[in-house]
Amino acid sequence: MPTFTGPSQPTMLGVDDRKPDQKNQKLIPVESSDGIQVMSIGFLVDTDQAVVWRGPMVSQALQQLMFQSEWDEVDYLFIDLPPGTGDIQLTLSQRIPVTGSVIVTTPQDIALIDARKAVDMFRKVNIPILGVLENMSVHICSNCGHSEALFGTDGGKDLAARLNVPLLGQLPLSLPVREAMDGGAAAQLFDEHPAIAKIYTDAAFQIALSIADKGKDFSSRFPKIVVE
Repeated sequence: MPTFTGPSQPTMLGVDDRKPDQKNQKLIPVESSDGIQVMSIGFLVDTDQAVVWRGPMVSQALQQLMFQSEWDEVDYLFIDLPPGTGDIQLTLSQRIPVTGSVIVTTPQDIALIDARKAVDMFRKVNIPILGVLENMSVHICSNCGHSEALFGTDGGKDLAARLNVPLLGQLPLSLPVREAMDGGAAAQLFDEHPAIAKIYTDAAFQIALSIADKGKDFSSRFPKIVVE
């Protein structure tokens, strides 16, 4: 799992105190206790340092994390992208044969505007949309368990229907999730809050199903070269 612009993933996976090793001039991704391999800009810069890079540097960083890392027989390789339709997304579409994209959005209209732009960009560069994942769908009270749609109702669900793609899941805004991620202890969520954890495993399963439906022929992902 390559990640950009910050240390979030290493923190959530509980590996923010580690650094990638090197072997044969390649970086060895850090592996979490759950067996997830991760490479992140967060390993390469100080956690309090802002990553302020121009387009060429961002593109170079993407290619370094992808092609100069020794990934160990991963089943799925997810690239965690910042919001928007900038240089990272463009480089990704030009240099890497991507199976598909997962559109992550919160339900409110302001977030959906950016989500629709991302969908439009991915379709223009022929990257399939695997589905929509609605984050912070509802707030679950840690005292009484009551659910409340703080950011609106079914914004991600309606977007998926409009795009004719699967709704991969609706993830709650939940205190136990925040505590587990801040502490780098995802296993704690499964042990102490299995009902909430199941929402995430169900979403992961839906993503895996969407990937399984896609072919592995990437020839159409790149423009044809015609010699006359």
